[in-house]
Amino acid sequence: MKVLGINAIFHDPAAALVIDGETVAAAEEERFSRRKHGKRPVPFSAWELPELAAAWCLDAAGIDASDLDAVAYSFDPGLALPADQLGLHDPWDHLRLTYARAAPTFLATALPGLDPAAVRFVPHHVAHAASAGLASPFREVDVLVLDGRGESVSHLAGRYDDGQLDVLASQSLPHSLGLLYEDVTDHLGFLRSSDEYKVMALASYGQPRYADELRSAIYPTGDGGFHTDPVDWSSLVKRRSSHEPWSQEHADLAASVQTRLEDVLLELARWLAARTGGDALSLAGGVALNCVANSRLAAETSYRHVWVQPAAGDSGTALGGALHLARAGGDVTAAMPGADLGRSWTDDELEAALITARVPYSRPADIADTVAAALAANDVVAWFQGRSEYGPRALGHRSLLAHPGHAANLERLNDVKGREQFRPVAPMVRLERAADIFSRGPLPSPYMLFVHDVDARWRDRIPAVVHVDGTARVQTVDSSQPLVARMLSCFERRTGLPVVINTSLNTAGRPMVDDPRDALECFGSAPVDLLAIGPFAVRRPGSST
Repeated sequence: MKVLGINAIFHDPAAALVIDGETVAAAEEERFSRRKHGKRPVPFSAWELPELAAAWCLDAAGIDASDLDAVAYSFDPGLALPADQLGLHDPWDHLRLTYARAAPTFLATALPGLDPAAVRFVPHHVAHAASAGLASPFREVDVLVLDGRGESVSHLAGRYDDGQLDVLASQSLPHSLGLLYEDVTDHLGFLRSSDEYKVMALASYGQPRYADELRSAIYPTGDGGFHTDPVDWSSLVKRRSSHEPWSQEHADLAASVQTRLEDVLLELARWLAARTGGDALSLAGGVALNCVANSRLAAETSYRHVWVQPAAGDSGTALGGALHLARAGGDVTAAMPGADLGRSWTDDELEAALITARVPYSRPADIADTVAAALAANDVVAWFQGRSEYGPRALGHRSLLAHPGHAANLERLNDVKGREQFRPVAPMVRLERAADIFSRGPLPSPYMLFVHDVDARWRDRIPAVVHVDGTARVQTVDSSQPLVARMLSCFERRTGLPVVINTSLNTAGRPMVDDPRDALECFGSAPVDLLAIGPFAVRRPGSST
């Protein structure tokens, strides 16, 4: 079967293509439109489709919309109740449902040749679950899905056995850990449904001194579900405007909510493990992007394996929906091959873009060693290689790289990106060296979705990647990324350090760089010393290398 998956209903619109059970392409609309998260998650935007991402997926596979056997739309309006019956305060939610019902017609307009009858609604949390279970490397696996909301629930717990999902628990709205985290994100002066990761970072600077007050409002129910009653945030901490500096009280509130989230997730995972006796757990939904919570699940439950789908937010439901329909249609679905499922360019195409841009460039004998030399000289490098990543993490394809041994590089990179100084940057390390430096979190960790403790002997050697609590969000690199692995080896040979700083190649408020033009624009506007784009090197005049 040829199945196209579409996520469009809330935010992070995306498309994914599965052919004969194999994932061949997946991309988020933001990478094409250059609008962060693609759109805002309001009812008025529910009609917007990932038209550019979908068209690219089809083009990448050399097929037309008329060749598709099915299109999965990751929301089923037939399962949705009116917002007031769900306890949600959104007078325009009915507009979202109207647009969802019309999705087959909208898609047929956006993709000429598509038969509207090929479009099938896949329940939102089933699509999330499939992105966790069917995309995982495990044939038998428990799945835990938590996000803001779907049609009428905010959570699914179940188990996949040979491709079949058995749903064991769900949580009806308005109770939602995702919406709770969105609420505190807004109260702390950040952008709801966008900046929740900033709350997770800020939490490390605080103490959970409001956790007792929150325990009566946020708690597991013992049956695989939970309650999140309304919280009067202002009674705990004064609301922060987006232009105000954060205070210790704000950090303490972030730490308190983070702690309650982790505690409830632990109880949900333990309940699921007790029901199934399983030894592998896969996670999806926006809450699964909380890498601090993920590490506690790996360390404090009976699961031997915890796997997180790299596009765990709503964009991943495009992949999950496509895998779900492929499996239902009789295909044997394969684990996703990696996160590098987006666009790429040939060397000739990259060189043509450089010629068009009229920038001086060179083609060194080994771009990996050239980059390692620049990093050893404390240059900041923009790294543009291979297919772009699916999901929010830069994983060695669209990255900003720097030397981890200089503590000032944390502030330097945050200045380059134009973001808050409390935000950490991440270490990239070859898998065979990871256990020498990082512990507690699971290894390998190829998708940067867990935190690890940094060994005390290394904290002064790689201070730029050590967060205030002594942890780091690690990405391990193995032989599946030979160019990155060689760059890391060359850097270690020059510096004695097996770690390089890796953060996303973008500036604040903009999506991650995706195509060569994006890379050149970012390089031209940000204080980056070297652009490594395919085998070519573009140096900023006056750089040290």
